[in-house]
Amino acid sequence: MPRPRLEPIVAGYLLFAFFTITSAQDSHLGSARVVFQTNYGDIEFGFFPNVAPKTVDHIFKLVRLGGYNTNHIFRVDKGFVAQVADVMGGRSAPMNEEQRAEAKKTVVGEFSSVKHVRGILSMGRYDDPDSAQSSFSMLLGDAPHLDGKYAIFGKVTKGDDTLKKLEELPTRREGIFVMPTERITILSSYYYDVNSEHCEEERSTLKRRLAASFIEIEKQRMKCFP
Repeated sequence: MPRPRLEPIVAGYLLFAFFTITSAQDSHLGSARVVFQTNYGDIEFGFFPNVAPKTVDHIFKLVRLGGYNTNHIFRVDKGFVAQVADVMGGRSAPMNEEQRAEAKKTVVGEFSSVKHVRGILSMGRYDDPDSAQSSFSMLLGDAPHLDGKYAIFGKVTKGDDTLKKLEELPTRREGIFVMPTERITILSSYYYDVNSEHCEEERSTLKRRLAASFIEIEKQRMKCFP
């Protein structure tokens, strides 16, 4: 008797599981979107304000203050995480007082039942569960061993092609970290609301302004740190 083929059943189950997880994630998404413009392409993400409200408030405020501009992605572990550096030490441009004050704050650990799967944003922290500041990871694969231990606060909504580019970059290992040999710079960032009637027009205008702002930031940086 021929053995039944299970491949279509398994594939169908995996596809169903993927869409179920995606749907559950999307139900948490607020309307705010943030775009990191990197030297390898844009990465857009949204927040889960009902899952981790304090974390979202803190990260979004840092974005609005320009805290992540000239920062970098210091870790790229293929199939695991791409991690954004803490802005206190990761930026190439100096910080103003307001940026520094917000960056120094720590956030209480807002652990939830949301799962660590590709595209999820998860806060970095030390052993203290309430020690998260401004470093966070973008998941490059499923990591169930992180569930319930790190605060999930959002997900990547566009830019998976950029994440795939980052995964192909040359890396080196330093202790537990797999790090790119080239700097992955967050040149600038902007935010918008998906409910805005003129969303695309606003995004286009912001991109042009931020490109000009980055040039000015670099000029000022070179004056301070020739």
